[in-house]
Amino acid sequence: MALGKKDTISETLQRNVEAVLTGTDGVPLAEIDARLEELQKELLKVANAKGNYDSIVDEIYSLREAKQNAQVDNAEREGMKQRISEMQQFLAEQTQNITEYDEQLVRRLIEKITVYGERVTVEFKSGTSVDVRR
Repeated sequence: MALGKKDTISETLQRNVEAVLTGTDGVPLAEIDARLEELQKELLKVANAKGNYDSIVDEIYSLREAKQNAQVDNAEREGMKQRISEMQQFLAEQTQNITEYDEQLVRRLIEKITVYGERVTVEFKSGTSVDVRR
């Protein structure tokens, strides 16, 4: 049974934590902010010279949307890190191997289990999932 292998699960959780910590997609917020500041200065120059600033405004809107998406992703990542940390702490506190079904443990760790024809997918509350072949 997978739950009886505490060391293996701890190692897997640690790898997931590392993946969450290093998993950054897209452009970092600092770069977006720096580019937005440049564009705003450029927009002022072009607007004062009565030039066409449509492309600058379009890029500003695009960067604002990218910044908002990055902030949402960061918040989701922080939530996942917290859930994984809680799971690690809980498993570290367990003093003995689990050898039989434990309803409380299942409710605490597992979000849902989906059964397919040839496999079962176990989704943990940390957001990670595992496919088990039958």
